[in-house]
Amino acid sequence: MCLAIPAKITTLEEDGLATVDILGVTRQISVDLTPQATEGDYVLVHAGFAIEVVDQQFAEETIDLIKQFPELAGENL
Repeated sequence: MCLAIPAKITTLEEDGLATVDILGVTRQISVDLTPQATEGDYVLVHAGFAIEVVDQQFAEETIDLIKQFPELAGENL
């Protein structure tokens, strides 16, 4: 099963890509599905795509839940 995970956009590029921070790991993702996303926003990321913009409280609560299950986050805790 694949889950969408919250990430914070740190850099937004003109070509529909963004750099995000996911549990301290930097990744490049597509924001084509969330054109309203801006730097500093939290987005749900699934398969390399931002699929929804979410508020900070939701993102932080979800990250806290993920941290309770280290096997979901791998070695990035």
